[in-house]
This record gives sequence, C-alpha cells and structure tokens, in this order.
Amino acid sequence: MRLLIQSNQMHMRPSIFTSICVLFLYQEPVAAQTVTLDSSNLPIVVINSSQTIVDEPKITADMGVIYNGPGVRNYTTDAFNNYNGKIGIEIRGNTAQDFPKKSYGFETRDAWGNNNNVPLLGMPPENDWILYAPYSDKSLMRNVLTFKLGNDMGRYASRTQFCELIVNGDYKGVYVLMEKIKIDPGRVAIEKLNESDLSGDPLTGGYIIKLDRNEGEAEEGWHSAYHPYIDVFEGYFFVYHYPKSSKILNVQQDYIQEFMYDFETALIGPDFKDPVKGYARYIDVESFIDFLISIELARNIDAYYISTYMYKDRDSKGGKVNMGPLWDFNLAYGNADYADGFKTDGWQYNIAYTLDGAVIPFWWCRLLQDTDFRTKLKTRWDDLRTGVLHKDSMMNYIDSLTAYLNESQQRNFVRWPVLGQVVWPNYYIGQTYQEEINLLKSWITDRLVWIDKNMPGDCIIPAYDEEEFFILAHPNPIGSSVNLDFWLYDPKNVTIKVYDVLGKKEEVLIDGAQEAGYYSLHWNSSEVSSGVYIYQVQIDGEVLFSDKLVKLVD
Repeated sequence: MRLLIQSNQMHMRPSIFTSICVLFLYQEPVAAQTVTLDSSNLPIVVINSSQTIVDEPKITADMGVIYNGPGVRNYTTDAFNNYNGKIGIEIRGNTAQDFPKKSYGFETRDAWGNNNNVPLLGMPPENDWILYAPYSDKSLMRNVLTFKLGNDMGRYASRTQFCELIVNGDYKGVYVLMEKIKIDPGRVAIEKLNESDLSGDPLTGGYIIKLDRNEGEAEEGWHSAYHPYIDVFEGYFFVYHYPKSSKILNVQQDYIQEFMYDFETALIGPDFKDPVKGYARYIDVESFIDFLISIELARNIDAYYISTYMYKDRDSKGGKVNMGPLWDFNLAYGNADYADGFKTDGWQYNIAYTLDGAVIPFWWCRLLQDTDFRTKLKTRWDDLRTGVLHKDSMMNYIDSLTAYLNESQQRNFVRWPVLGQVVWPNYYIGQTYQEEINLLKSWITDRLVWIDKNMPGDCIIPAYDEEEFFILAHPNPIGSSVNLDFWLYDPKNVTIKVYDVLGKKEEVLIDGAQEAGYYSLHWNSSEVSSGVYIYQVQIDGEVLFSDKLVKLVD
C-alpha cells in the first residue's frame, strides 16, 4: 500500500496510537538503487573488508580517506591522503540497526592491530570514531546542527564532518564522521580513572555515565533508587560509559553510585534549594541549564532518559556532575510521531510516556521548583537568543549546510529513495529534500516563538509541599497501571485514594501511620475503563493535594 501526498502538503498524524498503526499500514520496503561515485565536494571514505561487518565483534578492514582540502574536489581515483590504514569496524546503534543504511563504529589501528591515534578530517587525534548514517532524518543534518549549537554554547559536543561512504565497492550515501564520546584532552577533558585509583581524590574522578536502556552485559550499570518503572521494569538505568563495565572496579562502582544517590536524595529532600546541603552541592547547575535548553529547543524525545550523558571530574578539579555531551538528535526538531515530538508547544520534560515504558527522571521538574534555577534558566535563554540561538543565526547555518549538501544529497536519495516515504518515526513528510529543509526551519521558528513566550515553563508534575510531602505519578497518561512515588519528610498519617470523576472510590493505596522515607505505590488500573481519575493525598486527615490520572483507550 502506498501513501500519496501532494507536493505542496505535509503529512500529519493525529496521535501516538494512530501513528504507530499508520506506520505499519503504509510503510513498504524502499528499493535501494545502485549509485556510482566518481567525485564529490565532500570527503570520500572508502572501506574494504574480507568479512561481513556485523554488530560485534569488530572485524579488521582497510580504510582510506580522500580529502583535498576545503573547496577542492575529491575524486575516487585520488590517493588516500587523509588516512590509509587498518581499522576495526562494527555496526552500531539500537533501533537504527533495522534501517538498511547502517551506522558504523570503528577504531583506527596500526599494522599489528593496536589502537592508533590519528587526526581525521581536521579533528584532533584519537582512535575511536563513528560513521553516523542519517536515514529517518531526511534533512541529514539534525545531529550536526545540534552539536554545532552545543559547541557554540561553550559545551563540548562531538565534532562532525560530512562525507560520502563506499563499502566494498558499494556506494552507501551521505554519512557524518563523528567523535565518539570518551575522556580525552580534545573530547571530554577530565582526569582518567586508573585501576590504582581506589581511595582519596583519585577515586572521585573521572567518570562518564549515561541514562540509557538496560541491555545486558554490553550496557552494565545500576538502577536509580527512586522512580521505578511500571510493572516488570525497574528504576531508570545508569550505564557505566567510562570506565566501561569490564574495566570499572567495585570500589569505583560504589563511589559513583553513592554520589548519584546522594545527589538525588538531596534534590528530592526538603533542603533541595540550600546551596550547601541541596542539589547545587553535587551538580554544575549551568551545565544542567544548557542541557535543558538544548533538549527543549529540539524537543528531543530520546533525551532525559536514554542517550543522556553526564560526567564527573575529580573533587580537586570541581568534582560536580556536568550534563552532556549532547547525543542522538536524529529524532528531534519535529522528526517523531510519538511522545509529542512533532509539537512545537509544550515541554518535553513533562512527557511521561515513552515507547519502552520508561519515565523521565524527576530532576527537571524538581529543579524548576527552585526560583533561583528558573531565574538562571530564563537569563541564559534570553542571552543565547541574542547570539547562538538567534533565529537568523540558526537559519543561516541550516542554509549553509543545505548548499554544502546540495550535490551529495541527490546521490544519497537515489541510493536510498525515501523522500516522500514514511520512515519510522516520521511525522512530517516532505516530497523533496528542500521541503524537508523547509519543514525543519519552520518547526524551529515556531518552537523558538513558543519558548520565548513560555520560558521557564510550568511543571505539570510533581505536587510538592516543602514542609511535608513530595509525590510523582508516572506514567501519566496511564495504561494498565501507574506508580505513585512519594517522599515523606517526617512521620505522618498518610492516606492516598483514587476516585473516578463522579467521586466513586476506586482504591485506597495507603492508609495509616508512615515513617519518614521514600515509598512507591502501585495502582492496577487494568480493570477500569478509559477516562479521568483523581488521586487524593491526605496528611494527618487533611487533604494536601489531588491531581488527575488520565487513562487512554487500551
């Protein structure tokens, strides 16, 4: 079945649930076309291997890079003048691995198979690299745009270079050569943690961790002690990125886990605003503000709970958790048909629903309850809007990339004829490359206007009384169940009940004397019909708070 769209229209979908159905109803395999590349205004990367490239382990291959300099044409008959040597290469990514256009991770190696730090396409020497394959992002530039903005804001983000890729004689299209996130003087510039760093200041850094999916041994880490997932899922998951799970020692695991627990405990606690005892003791507040701005500008549906990096240097060098580097923005800037990613209004940190049942950490709503944080956020936003995030600056940069890609994108979309087609999880569908660019620019323009009017925004959840109680309901909208997590600062009599909109009591979740501490309640809503329900909190017999739970159609 084919989806037909007029060239002057854009395809819009009404909701997350219908969008998932439309995806499988209309998407059909797109026949890849053979393309011969003779020359390009972009650098040309050529990879040859005697084995099939797979998702682990890395296989040995030969790579050559042709780059004759800015503004000079590159021919496939030219010598490999930027790199000519061995690499170890594998397919990378999660859901993107299902796309026919694959992304790759690779290491540059010497003739004996050892890591070989080299500069590629003008980037600082290193041995870990990524060849990212924009596919569902038909602008080809969402990651490049984001990382440019991040660097211009004064935060390290992966450097990027567009290129065209040939693998075993097969033209693969437009790719982005990117730096992999790791500790390095030219990347995340913090101290490296060694096996001998088991106490004192050396134990305190450096670490890179991330919030991500829990996907087995390759992504080991720990679950937050605070907001568990519903049903069989556990708390949002911290991954050991550096040192990686095979290298980090038990005492180092214990240290970083305890530090993050102390941060979350301070943030959820009654003194969270205190500059000495509160959250500011543990985090670089300005980095959290810049991260929030970057995510909300792009409305990145994957941020906050997956592909979300943070790092910590030694205490002697600051010792606080910094958010970033930014990562994985291919489904941002309106390029997603779920989790409200297509909307230019609203705050992404308020989205409770994700495809894999996860919830966004409570950090952002909690931080925004602090007047000082909100003031700093608004001040930073207004400052950035006069420079880095000025509309003209962003539009000019997009136009410059569009002109740079004008030739290569045509070959790319012959090789992968997806223009005018639904590629998961597209919401807007342009018929031409220029229409995709116009959609991107229009979406950003509208998003800037909305944020200008609504910064710093109002947090939908959680409810909070500084003297007594903090509660978070998730997910909301709810499905077959919902968790209500709360923190009680002092021993109290607590009653939490769920009612329908007519006042009929559905369930009593807790009723009686409770000690101070953290609680997680669970309501099985599988037996009730779709609609609006109210949960009510009573402390010592007085109603402290009530709010809505919305159950969607199963």
